[in-house]
Amino acid sequence: MAAAKYHRSEDQFLCSICLDVFNDPVSTSCGHNFCKNCITEHWNTKVLCDACTGPKLKALKSCLDCLVSYCETHLEPHLTASRLKRHQLIDPVENLEDRMCTKHDKPLELFCKTDQTCVCTLCSVLDHKTHEFKAELEETEAEIQKMIQKRRLKIQEIKHSVDLSKDDADREMAEGVRVFTALKESVERGQAEFINMIDKKLKTTEKQAEAFIKELEQEICELMKRSTDVRQLSHSEDHLHLIQRVQSVNSAPPTKDWTEVNVCQPLYEETVRKAVAQLEETLSEEKKKLVQAELKRVQQYAVDVTLDPDTAHPNLILSEDGKQVHHGDVRKNLPDNPESFFPCVNVLGKQSFSSGRFYFEVQVKGKTCWDLGVVRESINSPSLNYGGKNSTPLIISPVSVK
Repeated sequence: MAAAKYHRSEDQFLCSICLDVFNDPVSTSCGHNFCKNCITEHWNTKVLCDACTGPKLKALKSCLDCLVSYCETHLEPHLTASRLKRHQLIDPVENLEDRMCTKHDKPLELFCKTDQTCVCTLCSVLDHKTHEFKAELEETEAEIQKMIQKRRLKIQEIKHSVDLSKDDADREMAEGVRVFTALKESVERGQAEFINMIDKKLKTTEKQAEAFIKELEQEICELMKRSTDVRQLSHSEDHLHLIQRVQSVNSAPPTKDWTEVNVCQPLYEETVRKAVAQLEETLSEEKKKLVQAELKRVQQYAVDVTLDPDTAHPNLILSEDGKQVHHGDVRKNLPDNPESFFPCVNVLGKQSFSSGRFYFEVQVKGKTCWDLGVVRESINSPSLNYGGKNSTPLIISPVSVK
């Protein structure tokens, strides 16, 4: 009795739709309990109960043995009766007869890969005995798992790309902040030096002008004093005194000839030009630092590339080590090679790359224009065409697309 009561109480915690312990349980207005997702999906279904004689209620499960869909009330025997518990219940579906083998009246549980059709267990051991078959759900599950795995790998790939992008962004931002900080400091320093130089020139001019003005004011005072003496003598009635002083007041006053004296005007425009030139020099130095830093960064991806003589145009002459090539005046008589470039003057590298970052250096001379790059492995060599005798295309490394 205790065991029976235990089982009955345990069944009270089972959802009659998924037949499992409640997950996020909810109650309906009629007092029944279900998992929230189960009852939501059930309400959205359009399959009706085949056992209802009155108004048709929505089916909760479909039985593959009975070929009948049941609502919650009519499904009760399948959950309690030991004989009916062995029946195979599935989520409600229409046209249950389509899921039964017409020959053996058994559920179609297997998939015959040879005939590409669903079969029952009897078909697999009788009519399809030598055929390759697999459980339909297992095959579907395997395909779904493959799709899941592919998408998980794609997520990892995307996340990795984002991480790489973030690293690049952080590096560039740090370098940019450093450069702009240095430029800002240089501009501020140049501005301070510029202002100081202008101020220094202005003060020199002002000092010179002040000296001239002081000297002129002294002469003015001396001249005004002499003017007063002359005026007094002109009104004097003492003829003896007039004769004694007239010679001294008529003599030239001790003054300077100011005709050619001018205040030197400094060239401020030259100061501006020098300040701008200094700023340009600082910018040039920062650009060199950036180029050197970028070159150092990409050189970690350096690869060794050797030129492929089979792809070279007949006018191209390659060194024995495949590291040098130059244009010859005489075309070589070579056997037809579908990989060689003609009439285009090109040559490919032997190495091919499928993914990643790669760096290689090429020294060129003797022409006004060169083309350097990568091509697909499937390139049709003769189809390339470049114009101009001063243009020598050189396509180094094919990209392997697999």
